[in-house]
Amino acid sequence: MDRVAYRTLGARGLHTSRALCAPGSSAARAAVPGSRLEAMRARLAEDSTITIDDFAETKRAERIQLGRINDMRLPSYMKTNIPKGANFGRIKRDLRGLGLSTVCEEARCPNIGECWGGEGGKENATATIMLMGDTCTRACRFCAVKTSRAPAPLDPHEPENTAEAISRWGLGYIVLTSVDRDDIADGGAAHIAQTVSKIKQKAPHILVEALVPDFAGDEACVRHVATSGLDVYAHNVETVERTTPFVRDRRAKYRQSLQMLAHAKEARPDLVTKTSIMLGCGEAPHEVEQTLRDLREANVDVVTFGQYMRPTKRHMKVSDYVTPEQFAEWQRKAEAMGFLYVASGPLVRSSYKAGEFFIKNVIENRRAAGTPIEARAQDALAHQTV
Repeated sequence: MDRVAYRTLGARGLHTSRALCAPGSSAARAAVPGSRLEAMRARLAEDSTITIDDFAETKRAERIQLGRINDMRLPSYMKTNIPKGANFGRIKRDLRGLGLSTVCEEARCPNIGECWGGEGGKENATATIMLMGDTCTRACRFCAVKTSRAPAPLDPHEPENTAEAISRWGLGYIVLTSVDRDDIADGGAAHIAQTVSKIKQKAPHILVEALVPDFAGDEACVRHVATSGLDVYAHNVETVERTTPFVRDRRAKYRQSLQMLAHAKEARPDLVTKTSIMLGCGEAPHEVEQTLRDLREANVDVVTFGQYMRPTKRHMKVSDYVTPEQFAEWQRKAEAMGFLYVASGPLVRSSYKAGEFFIKNVIENRRAAGTPIEARAQDALAHQTV
């Protein structure tokens, strides 16, 4: 068949298919049930009465309302001030100069101004430095951090640069976090451990918290980080067991996260362990209570509750906004279960400074010899002035 004949036949076939599918054709009437066809005709007749003049006279707010039907407005208590201040600017300049990333910026944390600004003095300022680059090998549906199967290689100078920056700031408490690096054999455990060791060498007085990955369930990696000189070992379960497959990356497992926290405590019984739960991801109250029981069984010391906030329209939607009163109730329930410290509020994040004052006291008291851990925790609580 020559090319001209092929085009002619194709055109005839296209014309025939359009005729068969035309609204008035017998084939179309046969394909659509009578009741459905009548409903479509009624809808068309109704729409035909709307003219361009009617549309022009419609209020703008009414025209855009349809696009906003499924959007949830941000409650007033979720709004924060624009970050500013001398300490904020200094920390930002140092980070840029040394080529370091922070989860505060990458994850668009609402508390960045409060934490970096250091209300009450620079010793109260906190920056959460993100190790191993700004690109993650996982793609959790709540997270704004960039993702890739093959991120850039690790920077061998990062541990030294991080320690140098932190020693300049004169902070009393620092939080390290990291992207997941499933492309590296140990998940970056040695890199994190080296960073902690470098910080302790340059500034022994600084307390170091590390929010780390699950290392694909490798206990040796957990042990390496837990015994590096770390003060607080943090790993987030993020959500309840049922919603984990929908919220986190498929490689992240709820039970595996619990085991990693338990292994860290086994490696160093005096280590403070910490996790975080996001609310507003479709969880039920009884599921949150079960998660708290699971965490206590894993000997987790500290838990934080925060509101999930959708970073972009490409991420999962917020199921509901939890009120401050509900957050206060979760704090009471968690404290009653025996957690050492609980921070709970709409804007609380896993690295939020609210609990750090208390944790600092707990760690310092645990370092004191001859006092049972429970008694030291009560003593720290008595001196808490928040």
